Order: sequence, then C-alpha cells, then structure tokens
Amino acid sequence: MSDFFTLDGPGFGPAAGGRARSLVVLLHGLGADGHDLIQLAPHWAELLPSTAFVSPHAPFPCDMAPYGRQWFSLQDRDPHRIRSGVAAAAPILDAFLDATLEAHRLDDSALALVGFSQGTMMSLHVAPRRARAIAGVVGFSGALVGAEDLATELRSTPPVLLVHGDADQVVPFSAMAAAQSALSAAGVEVTTERRPGLPHSIDEVGLEKAAAFLARRLPR
Repeated sequence: MSDFFTLDGPGFGPAAGGRARSLVVLLHGLGADGHDLIQLAPHWAELLPSTAFVSPHAPFPCDMAPYGRQWFSLQDRDPHRIRSGVAAAAPILDAFLDATLEAHRLDDSALALVGFSQGTMMSLHVAPRRARAIAGVVGFSGALVGAEDLATELRSTPPVLLVHGDADQVVPFSAMAAAQSALSAAGVEVTTERRPGLPHSIDEVGLEKAAAFLARRLPR
C-alpha cells in the first residue's frame, strides 16, 4: 500500500541551522492534519536546536468530519477493525520515515516519534516493529492497539513516554496503564505521566516532560 501514498506536511528547524542531527516526526490525531502538532516544534527547539521536526498529514480524508485527515477509520470501533486499520497504515508511515531519514542522512537511532491520540496508536504500533530501535516514542492521550500481537511482531524496544489526562473522555485514561503493561511485558522501557483533571489534550507539564525525554534520548 505504501507505493500508492506519499505523505507530506509542514516542517520546522533545525533552529540552529545547518544539517539536522536528529529528527522528530509528529503524528496528529483524528480529524486534524500536520499543521496541528508542528506548533509544538518551536517550544522544543530551545532544548533541541539541532533537531528537524516534520508533521505529515495522515494519508486518508477523515470519514467522520467534512475536514481533516485520519490514519484509519474509527467509524467502527470493533478492535479487530481498528487493528486492521492500523496495520494498513503502518507501511505508509514506515515508508515516510525511511525516506525522511534518508533525506536528512540519519538512521533510526536519531529518530523519535511523537503522537497524539490516533497518532499515538500509530507510533506505538510502528516503532517496536522497525528492525532498528528508534531513539524514543512520546505518546499523548493514546492507546496500544493489538497488544496481543506485540510479543510475536516486536523487532526492537525503543523507550516510551506515555502522557495521559485522567479526565479524558475520548480515549479512556485506563488505556495508559494497559499500554504500559503490554509494552513492559515485551521488554520496552516505559515511563508514564498522569495529568490530573486534563481532558483529551496536551498541557504545559506534558510538553515539558516530553521535551526532557526527547533531549535525553536524541543525539545532541
């Protein structure tokens, strides 16, 4: 499927100029597009001046709104349907990651994925299935799809930071603990951050935790 889709979207940096030493790919949620999360890049650029940020638009038009994009459909919430949707979008994202790394002359060790909601679901699926471990994954307000398949499909164990508001009415807060349990059982190092009273969103504390995580994990 990846042969039929070429992702693109806005980018930012490196703030210091010159060649990028690391790459952060931001994956938006359902009904948004790449312009949504690229707004995080200037906030993180002070800690990550040599990092290039790219925020691709998801490959499909959102089928639940007259605007925006989606990585997969959520009209049918059956877990098997969702798992199939994630698996179908994964090679499209993988091809984009490979091409973007090549364009910047970087390898997986210099790559981090940051996702929100559906973008977190894609990040947690794709990252541990890549042959070489990426530098890390930050997942805001998301979930691990297809946890039962992880042990047999896992190829690498990148470190993961999960941040989730306990007042989330879109993706249940309990999804964070479920993801942590499955990822940890598969040998992935997982850090979690509970945000009291936060709905389906990203707050300042979450941004700071993510920035510190990325600064520790990415090449400087």
